[in-house]
Amino acid sequence: MVAALLTLLTLAVLQLALVLHVRNTLQDAAAEGARVAALAGNSPQDGVRRTRRLIGTALGDGYARHVRYHRGSYLDHPAATIVVRAPLPVLGLLGGGDGLEVSGHAGLELTARARR
Repeated sequence: MVAALLTLLTLAVLQLALVLHVRNTLQDAAAEGARVAALAGNSPQDGVRRTRRLIGTALGDGYARHVRYHRGSYLDHPAATIVVRAPLPVLGLLGGGDGLEVSGHAGLELTARARR
C-alpha cells in the first residue's frame, strides 16, 4: 500500500516537472521568435518560423501548430509579440486541446527611416 502511494506521488511529481519543462521551453521559443521578428530587416514570418523550428526540435511538431505574431506595445513601447498555444501534457507528452498559452515580447528595432 505504501509503495503504491509513493509510486503514484513520484509519477505525479515527474509529470509536474514535465509540464513545467514544456511551458518553459514554449516560453523561451516564443521570446526568441519575438526577438528575431523585432530585428530591423526581418519580417514577422521570420519570427514565427524561428519559434516553430525551436519548438519542433525540442518538443515535436505537434506543439508548434498554433504560433502567431502580433504587433502591439509592451510597457508603452512598440513591440513584437509571438503567441504560442499548445496542448497541456497530461500523461507524458500526451495531452488534448490547447490548454497552454505563452507569449514572448521584444522591443521593435526601428530603422532610421521609421523613426522620423
